[in-house]
Amino acid sequence: MLSLKLGFAPTRRSIFSAPDALKFAGLTKKRLEELGVEFVGLDGINEEGLLYDDGDLDAIVKRFEEAGVDGLFLPHCNFGTEYVCARLAKRLNVPVLLWGPRDERPDENGIRLRDSQCGLFATGKVLRRFGVPFTYLTNCRLEDPEFEGGIRNFLAVCNVVKVFRHTRILQIGPRPFDFWSTMCNEGELLEKFQIQLSPIPIPELTAEMKRAKEEGVEVVLVNSNPATIMTDQAMADEIYLEPLTVETVKRIIKKERPDSILAGLGGQTGLTLAMQLDKEGFLQAQGVRLLGTDAAAISRAEDRELFKEAMAEIGQPVIASDIAETVDQALAVAEKIGYPVIVRPAFTLGGAGGGAAKDPDELKIIAGTGLDASPITQILVEKAIFGWKEIEFETMRDSVGNVIAVCSMENLDPVGVHTGDSIVVAPTQTLADKEFQMLRKASLDIITHLGIVGGCNVQLALNPESFEYAVIEVNPRVSRSSALASKATGYPIAKITTKIALGYTLDEIKNDITGKTCACFEPTLDYIVVKMPKWPFDKFADASRALGTQMKATGEVMAIAPSFEMALLKAVRGAEIGMDTLNRKPDHGDDAPIRERLRRVDDHRLFTVFEALKSGVTVEEIHDITRIDPWFLCKLRKLAAFEASIADGLSEAQYREGKRLGYPDEALRRLSGGGGLPEHRDAVYKMVDTCGAEFDAETPYFYSTYDRFCESRAFPRSGKPVIMVLGSGPIRIGQGIEFDYSSVHCVWTLKELGYDVVIVNNNPETVSTDYDTADRLYFEPLYPEDVMHIIAVEKPVGVVVAFGGQTAIKLTKFLDSRGIPILGTSAESIDMAEDRERFDALLERFSIKRAAGRGVLGMNEALEAANELGYPVLLRPSYVIGGQNMVIAHNDEEVRRYMEIILSGKIENPVLVDQYLMGKELEVDVISDGTDVLIPGVMQHIERTGVHSGDSIAVYPPFSIGDKMLQTIVDCSEKLALSLKTRGLINIQYLIYQGELYVIEVNPRASRTVPYISKVTGVPMVDLATRVMVGQPLKALGYGTGLYKRPPYVAVKVPVFSFEKITDANAALSPEMKSTGEVLGLGANMQEALFKGLVSAGYKVEKSGHAGVLISVNRRDQPEIVNIARKLDEMGFRLYATDGTAREISRLGTDVEVVGKLGRDNRVFQLLESGRIDYVILTGSTEPEYIRDFIHLNHRCVQLGIPCLTSLDTAGALTDILASRYNQENTELVDICHLRTERQKLPFAKMQTCGNDYIFLENFSGEITCPESLCVTLCDRHYGIGADGIILMEGSRKADAKMRMFNADGSEGSMAGNALRCMAKYLYDNGIVRKEEMTLETDKGTKTVRVYTTDGRVTSACVDMGYATLDTTALRLNIPKRQVVNYPVEIAGQPWEITCVDMGNPHCVVFCSRVDGVDVARIGPQFEHAPYFPDRINTEFIRVVNPSTIKMRVWERGSGETLACGTGACAAVVAAVANGLCEKGRDITVRVQGGDLVVHYTDEAVTLTGDAKLVYTGVVEY
Repeated sequence: MLSLKLGFAPTRRSIFSAPDALKFAGLTKKRLEELGVEFVGLDGINEEGLLYDDGDLDAIVKRFEEAGVDGLFLPHCNFGTEYVCARLAKRLNVPVLLWGPRDERPDENGIRLRDSQCGLFATGKVLRRFGVPFTYLTNCRLEDPEFEGGIRNFLAVCNVVKVFRHTRILQIGPRPFDFWSTMCNEGELLEKFQIQLSPIPIPELTAEMKRAKEEGVEVVLVNSNPATIMTDQAMADEIYLEPLTVETVKRIIKKERPDSILAGLGGQTGLTLAMQLDKEGFLQAQGVRLLGTDAAAISRAEDRELFKEAMAEIGQPVIASDIAETVDQALAVAEKIGYPVIVRPAFTLGGAGGGAAKDPDELKIIAGTGLDASPITQILVEKAIFGWKEIEFETMRDSVGNVIAVCSMENLDPVGVHTGDSIVVAPTQTLADKEFQMLRKASLDIITHLGIVGGCNVQLALNPESFEYAVIEVNPRVSRSSALASKATGYPIAKITTKIALGYTLDEIKNDITGKTCACFEPTLDYIVVKMPKWPFDKFADASRALGTQMKATGEVMAIAPSFEMALLKAVRGAEIGMDTLNRKPDHGDDAPIRERLRRVDDHRLFTVFEALKSGVTVEEIHDITRIDPWFLCKLRKLAAFEASIADGLSEAQYREGKRLGYPDEALRRLSGGGGLPEHRDAVYKMVDTCGAEFDAETPYFYSTYDRFCESRAFPRSGKPVIMVLGSGPIRIGQGIEFDYSSVHCVWTLKELGYDVVIVNNNPETVSTDYDTADRLYFEPLYPEDVMHIIAVEKPVGVVVAFGGQTAIKLTKFLDSRGIPILGTSAESIDMAEDRERFDALLERFSIKRAAGRGVLGMNEALEAANELGYPVLLRPSYVIGGQNMVIAHNDEEVRRYMEIILSGKIENPVLVDQYLMGKELEVDVISDGTDVLIPGVMQHIERTGVHSGDSIAVYPPFSIGDKMLQTIVDCSEKLALSLKTRGLINIQYLIYQGELYVIEVNPRASRTVPYISKVTGVPMVDLATRVMVGQPLKALGYGTGLYKRPPYVAVKVPVFSFEKITDANAALSPEMKSTGEVLGLGANMQEALFKGLVSAGYKVEKSGHAGVLISVNRRDQPEIVNIARKLDEMGFRLYATDGTAREISRLGTDVEVVGKLGRDNRVFQLLESGRIDYVILTGSTEPEYIRDFIHLNHRCVQLGIPCLTSLDTAGALTDILASRYNQENTELVDICHLRTERQKLPFAKMQTCGNDYIFLENFSGEITCPESLCVTLCDRHYGIGADGIILMEGSRKADAKMRMFNADGSEGSMAGNALRCMAKYLYDNGIVRKEEMTLETDKGTKTVRVYTTDGRVTSACVDMGYATLDTTALRLNIPKRQVVNYPVEIAGQPWEITCVDMGNPHCVVFCSRVDGVDVARIGPQFEHAPYFPDRINTEFIRVVNPSTIKMRVWERGSGETLACGTGACAAVVAAVANGLCEKGRDITVRVQGGDLVVHYTDEAVTLTGDAKLVYTGVVEY
């Protein structure tokens, strides 16, 4: 326990009882001293040293604050002093303890000396009114055990508060959104390289960070995704947009030194990272605690074998299963438990790598994939229980064992379909009470037994024919279901989990929705919630739509209603699949009978079931085929019967019934024959209250019904004008979490400007649907009728559509036609930007070029246009987002093939055919108020045109555009924004082709680049755009106009793909968007930023011991691949290529091995499987046969974690990064809360001795926080100052100064004798340390340096290097000897005899006959990285010329060959003595390439003498 001090403030009544108060003050003081309690009293404050007078308050507060009291003890709380007690407590803001001695009976005159009981009661009441937390002791005597126990408990409370007031929590955030993982808006990257990547609900995490900040805890957040609100500056004290890898998180922990780490809210990513850090002992070594559920409990829940054992301990049934770590083991398990089986990899999420197998052949493939996907190469093979019901309970437990079930959820699909791909209903609907209570009890028993602290998801399977059930799995963290359960119930799971992690219990936490109940009340729902997945099959038309245990959905929508039917229909029309009923148009060419289609488990299953019911198939037969519970089928049958009943017309009663069932007016009109409707009814709105209406709700969170009473209309309004913001609907490819980011920022700005803000959205994964984001939230579909019903209630002065992506933009025309005011850019301007002819006329007016093209409506027109324009051409529909159905065609056949696909999508607007120009692509975001424009930034894509902007690597600021072209871009952007009458944001995409600027397209809305440009430039783009929309002039907002100044950073956005989920998708980059998220790399230059971006996106770019690259490119790309191949060859990669590509590469003399056709040559797959291929570079044709082969090859690459690059520009960028010297240890850790606003000037001195040169930097004030990041650029001899390393000079408590030494690659060294001498010269010559003998602190202890001067300047110096030893224990060598002297090894394919020396850093000395003949450049790195030396080693190649002279060359780890090395010279002498070639106790000259060093070696120490020279001083910018 920390040292604690109490403020001791005994009280008395203001009029009398002073004698008794004085007596008890003295007795209490004496008792505290006996108990050893440190305290500060009131002696001298007034005559009595008692608290009773407000006039003494300032003096008391001053005394207590100066003494640093940790708690306030108010004894003898007599009636009449309560207000002065409360004021003192309020001002001190420390824990408060009340106590009074027992009351005595009145004397014979009826006078009482004290009134403690009454005083305690009165003071407590006033403290509550003042909002001061306090506790009290029962009235007791000083000698009673209750007094001592109470004081001790109170000190423990003070200790907890003191610790947590200064605690910093490192929150590990998730990876960016990906399409299969619905719960996160930002999910996993490719699961490979032993980095486990998975999702987390963003609303949960952002809420948690707010909560932690509220607690007075300093929060450090780590996340690589720029698209989320979570990485906004206001969300945490420090935010690192850095790769989520073990190496990076370790560096951040070392830099920030947090007290604790909260991993349970970072999804599987955070959990796995924390577990790895814990397992390695890193957290313990750094003194970092794991908050919430401890590591042992997490392991029991996550490790399949431990989990089975835990369930057996409490008699909970699990499905028959066993662990396998090889394919053969998996086959043996299946043989034992029987087929079919399900494979579940350990430590993955979203079923990644898993699947079902019905026989050994299928199991071999799925088990192999699962073992590859698991970071610990472990899978669970379990008996398949297809057809059982899948039930989930979201539970919550605190540290003292209080436990509740927050929400029950039921999958409409039986076990066998991943819960993320199933329609989910909450609360459960088909369970009998006995079944419900049985499963609820099981869930609570499980998390209690496992010891989970916080939120936990329990998945169970129930046999519908009996009471048999089994536990499927437990997720001891905020999981995919947590956000759904939070939004469905209004119970903030992440917030409560955080509070519990900070030590609160459930009964101490208030329910925000009711404002009255506490968090231990289980939510009660008087409505039904339906979650419907959103799948990406529209992007991957040829991919299999089959659903199984691997999740494929991109996102989801949620609907709330009083009935299942209404909720389901709301979900369907909110999912943006072009449907408002369950009647789906038949697929073109699919003539399979209905019963055959019922057997398919795919995304059309719900609609197929509905079709079957309408065609007369019975509920019983459908149940037998699908195993969907009859309750759901009967509900669907009710909808089918209703539709049949209105086929010939609609009565008023039927209309009202239709509305109660959830049909929109348009659907009722269509289903009843197309006539008029008998009446029109507006919806009414109910409030989500979490408690079945037993308590009033305080948070305005509404859903629509067709009852009579409207709780929204009755809800009290502020009287402010209302603005409605339309959200972005479900997450899908092309429209991700970036648009929710913009919507939420718009809401926040409008609230700040004094508006009442209403938000409409139906996505539970978003911050916009948090109940406290807007003034009122409507959880409703973004469908014309639903939006109009809300407008009828709210009567907004305007609607914002600009931030909701295409979802909201699509509603613009409809709203405008009904006279609803659109804030910002008008519907007319939006149409002008989208309408080909009108926009072309606008461009012509300003002489702005655009690729020639035209709109066509059919196949023949498309072919005519393509031939007229000349191939290649770009085909795309208008009014789309994410480049959907967008292709490049090179001939008539390709035009025909893709026009069929485009036209099959019932697109009403023209198809655009454009000339395809391959050039540099740029993107510009513009803010305009109609008069002025502000351009926060111009981004340049690494990939040329032809790759969708969302799939391109984008760089800000642009890296290869001259100032003249930049000015042209600014001028064009200004003209376009103003002529389109933009009010708010507009995104313009350009192309530079043969030195000319062309416009590609203009989007008059927020784009997906808004969050990342906002964060990097510091320009709050959405805030400014929102202010402009409501009439504020841009000039008055403080950010100027024109092109905004460049920040001193480069930002690189790298897309993230998830092709492992949709295994048969065509992964080749094209104009159609396929990425599912993005990460950001921030660096001082483009190379550093790109390196970090690629690492965050899952690319392995630090491989030593290079393997091979497989290359196959089409004829068009062959001339360009040659340069990339040459660079890879020079780096030591072995090249493999298909015939034509190999011929082109080998022409320039580059070695390449020829392989056969990619999808068919088995040798190609053998190379991949054997680990001999690091990267695949592949560009091919659009022939269906080629695409099939490519998909097959790419799928295997994804499984094996091998990047498959389909753009030469991406391959070129990756090649440059592989050639750079960046690694995860030498990049700058960028905290976006404290970004530099301009390049910093850094004074330096370059010094050398014997040619061993270093850059010396003063860091006495501690301003340089990431010195390792300066090394790569400053030490470069062509592009920087040039040096062998950097020396940081810092203050020291134990010596005159401290030296930190960094090698040229950024790795921190322990010792450097030459640097110590030069540093002594710097300190002496600059008057910092004016001593001829000074002490310098190093990582290996304090060293003494004696300087020798001429004319007041140091010319040479002698450093005491300390004790040298041949004992290599501390060096952790992989050599089975304690002393390594003349030891034989094989390195670089030849034998050597080595002697190893510990000079505070590791050295390997090799004796040679001719030092000059050694190829140090080739052999040095092989010694450095040889398996004998796990921590790498410095290597000296020496020849003993005579007993007093040694000749030496040296390879320094992290720096390469240097002209001299001080510790190396010392190690050479020690090794020569050990081998009997030199003697101790004499000066020995070591001749290095840069000069001579003198070493004196004795049993006590080694000294090193040599010159020390200043080369020059200067100032560098970084």
